[in-house]
Amino acid sequence: MAVPPELLSCAAKFESWIKDECLPLWAERGIDKVSGGHYEQLGADGLPDLTAHNRVRVQARQIFSYAYAYSKGWLPTGADMANELLHFVISHALHPTARQGFSHLMDARFNVVDAKQDLYDHAFIFLAYSAIYRATANKDVLDAATQLLSYWDEHFGSIVGGWHEGDYDAPHRRQNPHMHLFEAFMSLYECSSDVRWLARASEIFALFQVHFFDSKRGVVLEYFNHNWQPHAGEFGTQIEPGHMMEWVWLLRWYQRLSGHDVSRYTQPLYVKALELGFYGQSKLMFDFVYIDSDANVTLHSGTKRCWPTTELIKAHIAQARAGNLQAEKLAAQSIEQLFTYFVSAETVGGYCDQRGENNEITNANIAASTLYHLIVACGEVLQYCNDMRS
Repeated sequence: MAVPPELLSCAAKFESWIKDECLPLWAERGIDKVSGGHYEQLGADGLPDLTAHNRVRVQARQIFSYAYAYSKGWLPTGADMANELLHFVISHALHPTARQGFSHLMDARFNVVDAKQDLYDHAFIFLAYSAIYRATANKDVLDAATQLLSYWDEHFGSIVGGWHEGDYDAPHRRQNPHMHLFEAFMSLYECSSDVRWLARASEIFALFQVHFFDSKRGVVLEYFNHNWQPHAGEFGTQIEPGHMMEWVWLLRWYQRLSGHDVSRYTQPLYVKALELGFYGQSKLMFDFVYIDSDANVTLHSGTKRCWPTTELIKAHIAQARAGNLQAEKLAAQSIEQLFTYFVSAETVGGYCDQRGENNEITNANIAASTLYHLIVACGEVLQYCNDMRS
């Protein structure tokens, strides 16, 4: 089947930028030469922010990113960089008293300043393990993933499904960490062929079906009480269109692995996310909106970060795979929007983090956490183009 020439052109531009500009920028300036830790962000000028605290979650995302880039042939040193960064995390961020797991936050000099154990952080540790195994076939990381999951099951597993937020008193439960565990477990299954990981992904799919997906309004809910009931008040009305698009991509991936038809979820999510995300004819997808019981929309800040656009691209590609050929052209348009509004003109390989309600830049920093979103979006686009041409 022929791929539209505009998508092929955008895919080539995307890959060239990732491989020749973005990854070299991070490889050169992202890692502290003394400690081996990864900086949280670069400034708009492309220089490391030496004042920002460094989240362990971001260290894990960068491990994934470099290993993923190596597997794609974009970064020959990526496997070594990922392994070295994993060694840094194990050396510097292991929880000081627990027998397993990692701390949450380090200061600007990479000393732990918050040792809490957080589910969202650990979802990316699992994803990092999967990427390193895919890149190196080192079975030690699979063993580490198995041991870490056993630890979380024992200490933080919930009798009503999923896991608690961590070893702290959380005001609510979030779908977001579970969404990324869904991603990590599928990645672990795909690279190892161990059906135990697909079974764990299926547990999270059940949570999505029963709790996360609001079939009446066609949205994904973000915040819940401890029994997975929708959170009361403002938290219960906040919707993130980017997460809805992320679920479209993940659910289609799950269908390929499990054979479970997910169309009853992906189609309404995709349509509703387009409606909410571009409410009022916005050119870029909003970070979040608020909706009432009838799905009427209220905007607050009107901000638009870079990452929802990458998830939009992935959702378009996922829907194109499912037979929506119009989504191919929409994917190309979204890649153009990414380059128009977020790819930095000031620093080669850079990108801005966020724009405001009128598309003005509100955060010009180059966030390390966004690299993961960018390279996966690029990888999905290229894989689709290659699959359709073969």
